[in-house]
Amino acid sequence: MKKSFYHFALTYRGGEWSDEKVRFAESMFLDHAFPKMSDSFEELTNYIEFQSDEYLTIGAFDQLWDLYESKFSI
Repeated sequence: MKKSFYHFALTYRGGEWSDEKVRFAESMFLDHAFPKMSDSFEELTNYIEFQSDEYLTIGAFDQLWDLYESKFSI
């Protein structure tokens, strides 16, 4: 069964702070409105684009999304 993007990205929490994927995961975890059950690229991109968080960046999301897709693509 495919995990939501949120649950996949949580695996990066607690890593080295210099990694932007780690900062994204920590920020995402603290954002209670983040769409936790979504696996939709469009929904997640739209959400992130409208947030004003220095760590919830499109660049980090793109890196994580590529990893997510490669792990869960059929």
